[in-house]
Amino acid sequence: MAAKVKGLIAIVAFSLIPTLLIWLPFLLRVGTFWSIPLSQNGMATIVANYDGPLYLVVAKTLYNKGQIESNFQFPLPAEYYTAHFPLFPLLIKAFGVVINYPYAMLIVTLLSSILATYFFMRLISQFVDKKEVLFLTFLFTIFPARWLIVRSVGSADPLFVASVIASVYYFKNKKYWLAGIWGAVAQLTKSPGIILFISYVIFLLIPIIKNNILSPAGKWIQNLNLKKTFPIFLIPLTLLVVFGFYKIVQGNFWAYFQSGDNIHLAFPPFQIFNYSAPWVGTFWLEEIIFIYLFGALGVYKLFQKKEFELATFAATFFALTLFIAHRDLLRYSLPLVPFLFVAFSDVLVKKEFKFAIFIIIIPIYLYSLAFISQNVMPISNWAPFL
Repeated sequence: MAAKVKGLIAIVAFSLIPTLLIWLPFLLRVGTFWSIPLSQNGMATIVANYDGPLYLVVAKTLYNKGQIESNFQFPLPAEYYTAHFPLFPLLIKAFGVVINYPYAMLIVTLLSSILATYFFMRLISQFVDKKEVLFLTFLFTIFPARWLIVRSVGSADPLFVASVIASVYYFKNKKYWLAGIWGAVAQLTKSPGIILFISYVIFLLIPIIKNNILSPAGKWIQNLNLKKTFPIFLIPLTLLVVFGFYKIVQGNFWAYFQSGDNIHLAFPPFQIFNYSAPWVGTFWLEEIIFIYLFGALGVYKLFQKKEFELATFAATFFALTLFIAHRDLLRYSLPLVPFLFVAFSDVLVKKEFKFAIFIIIIPIYLYSLAFISQNVMPISNWAPFL
């Protein structure tokens, strides 16, 4: 019991302390830190970071076109907001009953971060010695820096990553109801949640295709063992519920697919290197190659370790990232990160890596401050958001 309490305390501390340290210069309105100029708008800088204000719009209006158009200044069509799935805004709305919406959004993000850390600890404890679990859990809360950033501003990503880890963890352990429920949570949070379902179906079909390719359809269905695995169908069912909700509030079942340039998939793959693409806009893209490299190596190592449930999800998600044409590719790749930790766990626990990360903590912190200070939506009137 005492060990569990200590573990929970560590999870909360690892989740909150790095974020509070990120907030501190903004709370104190420090003009510069380590020669980096910082915004002087206090916590408004944190709240105004992309895409937080867009989720606040949804939380305040629940996609109502009239309310969006009459109360909010952003030059965006009402359909644009359907790309921001409803669970995160609904949680903001729930907490907004007792506190203003911007701070409710930060509270939901912090709680989601704690949840992500909790499930990561459960996942990673299955692959490394007990003495290394705390170190890797701490490392997960700060690395990569883009993960620390989304945990420190209003963002649906921590809730999405938490539910993805939970779903895959339970699927691996053959607890299909919990895998389906957490997969549904992921689907309610962000559209890529459907990748969980696709990867689960692929995982279940591969041995059937391998061993029963010429068998009749009835044999395939029997081998799928749907009596046990059918809860994973909660995930696509949840997607249909979301689209049905859009039909009710916006009169269009397919509103998500008409949300403008929110869907950043392009063919052929690697269109991110088209510097003229709307969400790329630069030719300074060499680090993208490293994202692809570590993603590919991680997928390979998961298969090499025979962690096929994790590997199938990682491979499916990684394949999708090859078609993303957006400068912020690392943010879109964050659901892969926990499984890359598993893939590279034998390297991450070595003393050489621990020495390196001790040095890297400083640039992680500085990069996070600089990024948050500049990644701000222009908002002249905060009244509609409160």
